[in-house]
Amino acid sequence: MDADGVLDPAEVFDELGADYEAAFHGAPLVWEGLHDLLARLRPGDEVLDLGSGTGRPVAERLVEGGCAVTGLDVSTTMVELARERVPGARFELADIRDRDFPPESFHAVGAFFAFLTLSRAETRAMLERVRQWLAPGGTLALLTVPGDIEQLVVPFLGHPLRVTSFAAEQWPELLEQAGLEVLRTRSEPFVPAGRGSADTERHLLLSARKP
Repeated sequence: MDADGVLDPAEVFDELGADYEAAFHGAPLVWEGLHDLLARLRPGDEVLDLGSGTGRPVAERLVEGGCAVTGLDVSTTMVELARERVPGARFELADIRDRDFPPESFHAVGAFFAFLTLSRAETRAMLERVRQWLAPGGTLALLTVPGDIEQLVVPFLGHPLRVTSFAAEQWPELLEQAGLEVLRTRSEPFVPAGRGSADTERHLLLSARKP
């Protein structure tokens, strides 16, 4: 908890647990992002899932596709749930800002809402690191909530959460500045399951590759 009484992300997601999966499992652009990844992957390929949550649906679907999946999450509860739900993947309790991997370790990286609790400088740094971790031709699927916001406290499934993002038109430029080629973007509104129209959020999916 910070000085303003806002819980840190690990605390929020520890409290949410499986409720997070229930709210976002059906998000269409999550599934489109998975489709984009699987279309470019082969059985045995190594995939990194940043902010892996409960493991569903991202790690679960990638494992079903024959991939070797490593998931990272800052929440103890999420990692415990993911290990139970997707025993075919490997999950680590880790802050994505602190974990490192050798260059060209992965054929793909999934970042489904993983950057929203980072600062703008940390997001730029993470995109650079993702490029380094990807093998040539490797794919990034990035899903976020766009907005010209920085350290804004928003209500998130009943919890105040401090988030940062970039406007939709800035994201392709950020990826290109990190050395990634943007393949496509897609945006649409989404209402988390069990919530009303007042909780509508806009999702932005970007698929990119390392040349």
